[in-house]
Amino acid sequence: MDTIEALGFIGLGVMGEGMCGNVVRKASVPVHGTDLDPEPVARLAELGLHAQPSIEAVADHADLVFLSLPGGPQVEQVCRQLIAHPGRLKYVVDMSTAPASLARSLAKDFAAVGISFVDAPVARLRQAARDGTLSIMVGASPEVFETLLPYLGYMGTDVTLCGEVGAGQVVKILNNMVVFMNVHALAEALAIGEASGVAGKTLFDVLSLGSADSFMLRNAGMGSLLPRKFPLATFPTDYALKDIGYALDLATEAGLDISGAAATRALLEASRGKGHAREYYPAFLKTIEATAKSER
Repeated sequence: MDTIEALGFIGLGVMGEGMCGNVVRKASVPVHGTDLDPEPVARLAELGLHAQPSIEAVADHADLVFLSLPGGPQVEQVCRQLIAHPGRLKYVVDMSTAPASLARSLAKDFAAVGISFVDAPVARLRQAARDGTLSIMVGASPEVFETLLPYLGYMGTDVTLCGEVGAGQVVKILNNMVVFMNVHALAEALAIGEASGVAGKTLFDVLSLGSADSFMLRNAGMGSLLPRKFPLATFPTDYALKDIGYALDLATEAGLDISGAAATRALLEASRGKGHAREYYPAFLKTIEATAKSER
């Protein structure tokens, strides 16, 4: 088993800052990190993060680096920099949501420079990133998974080996697809119920007592759709569009016609077109309601 004497973290955004904070607090070795935005770097430095000026500097100081980035293009860009300048790295763990095909391609390129690449995307909300209670879906060999499990445990309470490299991304992408479709159904139910004279709170309270109950009903439904709260500093429409696009790409690769997810993507696209790109994605309720009003 390789000795890990220092950790790294690249990407300290909406999820990454909380995740890195847990690593800094719990790790017994130094943690080096960087981000394009200096503010989260400064906040984490107060906890003990060793701030570095660049991706390459993190690679020079860390044996294992975690990535938490917006999507595939950013993951590929950062990884190409690490492949060109591997420093002392032994492991790169991508905790972003990105295409499974990209994970598999990067794994081959990292292997050529003696580095193990792992995909380990995360699920649950921003608060879970802060609390260290994420669900982490891992694509790796069993041997590499066992090596990394203690470090992933700093950030998550449920860490699951899903298969070889790429499998973590497949599971995470499908998790998000189901979540978005669930919230789509809740938004339509709320719009129909209120238009039909039933109070939204009554509707959701009763749904929670039966087989329509779900985690998303109690969180996105009651916490966002019902009070019409769609904050900017949460999972935005643009991110949801990216992730459901990855799911539909997987369906295309498998030769499957997935009409339900396609309908949810169309709603997200319409919501973005109405100016809600940066709002928490359940803001598509506004688009549903606006359509209903225009038809009456």
